[in-house]
Amino acid sequence: MSGVVAVIDYGMGNLHSVASALEHVGADKVVVTHDAEQIRQADRVVFPGVGAIRDCMSEIRRLKCDELLQQALTEQHVPVLAICVGLQAMMTRSDENGGTDCLDIIDGEVRYFGNPLTDAAGERLKVPHMGWNEVRQTRSHPLWQGIEDDSRFYFVHSYYVHA
Repeated sequence: MSGVVAVIDYGMGNLHSVASALEHVGADKVVVTHDAEQIRQADRVVFPGVGAIRDCMSEIRRLKCDELLQQALTEQHVPVLAICVGLQAMMTRSDENGGTDCLDIIDGEVRYFGNPLTDAAGERLKVPHMGWNEVRQTRSHPLWQGIEDDSRFYFVHSYYVHA
């Protein structure tokens, strides 16, 4: 993976695990940063996250990174991979923690799956969803380059994006 990958550092989450994983798969240079200029100059951006969205947004605002991230992530035209709470933070709002206003980079809401959920056969689905699933793309996307349909991915989630 050529170029610089910026991992957004907002003071919490799995930042260094993500950086190590990127280096392991061949990223040339990984920087863990909340510096706007480094984020703007990156060839790729990863917005990781672990925990609750309210805490994430509180920390982003405390560090005065909210406007910086809004500008950096909307002005540049590079791939952004948002993981878990990182994706929630990019949305307009999240239902988690009784409702949290987010960065509004992507117009949409993060919603709780709710109970009970059932599949197409009427079988009850467990929330939170945890486990390995086969995934296939419904339309071509560069993110999927080199990943075969029916590859297995691990999921842990109780929320989904409605955009």
